[in-house]
Order: sequence, then C-alpha cells, then structure tokens
Amino acid sequence: MSLVLDAAAQDLLFREARTANTFTDEPVTDEQIQAVYDLIKYGPTASNQNPLRIVLVRSPEARERLVARMAEGNRAKTAAAPLVAILATDNEFHEELPRLVPHAPQIKDVLYAERPVRERSALLNGALQAAYFIVGLRAAGLAAGPMGGFDPAGVQKEFLDDDHTPLMVVNIGRPGPDAWRSRAPRLAVDEVVTTV
Repeated sequence: MSLVLDAAAQDLLFREARTANTFTDEPVTDEQIQAVYDLIKYGPTASNQNPLRIVLVRSPEARERLVARMAEGNRAKTAAAPLVAILATDNEFHEELPRLVPHAPQIKDVLYAERPVRERSALLNGALQAAYFIVGLRAAGLAAGPMGGFDPAGVQKEFLDDDHTPLMVVNIGRPGPDAWRSRAPRLAVDEVVTTV
C-alpha cells in the first residue's frame, strides 16, 4: 500500500532530510516561523495540551549567552546559524486546558493538579511538539539542527524560569553546501514492529 503523500513530499520531510550542521547566510523570518507554527500546532497531544514554548534567539547578546552554554562541539555552528530556537516545556500548561479542552475543562484539576504529573506529561507532549516543529521546518524548506548538547540548568537560568524546562536547542536555516553528514543506518520494520 502506498502513502498518500507524494514521493517529493516524503523526501522533503523524511528520506532526504537530515540534521544540518551548516547553513547559508539567508535569514529566517518571523513570518516563516509563524507559518511553521500555524501548521504544526495541529499535531496531536494528550488532552490537547500545548506545553511547547519556543524562544527565538535573535539578538547578538542573547546568542553569545546561549553559545556559552552549549557543548564545545555545538558552539561554532550555534554561533553561525541564521536562527537558533530554544524549545522548552511549560510545566504550568494546565492553566490553558479550560480553553484548549472546552468540552472537559475539569481535566485541569482532575488530571494535572500535581506538579510531578504535569512535568512528565509536559516532557512527553513537548517532545512530540518539538518533533512536529522540526518536520514543520522541513515543510517550509528549512533545515534543522536539533541538539541536546547544552547545559540545561544554565539555559533555564539564562532564558527561562522555574516553570519552564529546556528540551533542546535547534539551529535553523537553509542548509549550506556541506550541511549533511552521510545518512546513518536505521532499524528495519521487523526490528521495531511486533504483532500480538
């Protein structure tokens, strides 16, 4: 059975897309980011929660503060990327649930009253939304360089607050001529899928 999405779109979003390590100098506009978000906000999450928060690091001063908190191997590419985003979770996402789940506003207090429950849920659903964000960047013809190599406590202190937890840092832009490494292997379907 074939996929509904045409082969070119499959290539753009998955088969030919890779983590970018270098970018051209072409800027990434607020309009592009808005278009990406307006697409990916429809990705499913548990209880329609929207815990993802995105901090766009645009000013030279903010970029310098972020680069200082990146792992050594991620500093140069983070300094050079046209745009860098910090993806974080809002651990107080439940405050928005009465608006986001109008048919069951009570879930705010019934399911998510306790902070540890919210943090676990925000991590899972924020990671889902981060993945949608990366695919959305690809759909916009941009490349993403998501990274976990940074000082989470330092990034939280510098750019967030105690109610927000950093998930990843993502370099964004048009891929440069040497942006890609060779495609790494993936597991086959029979190594992943089990039928019971």
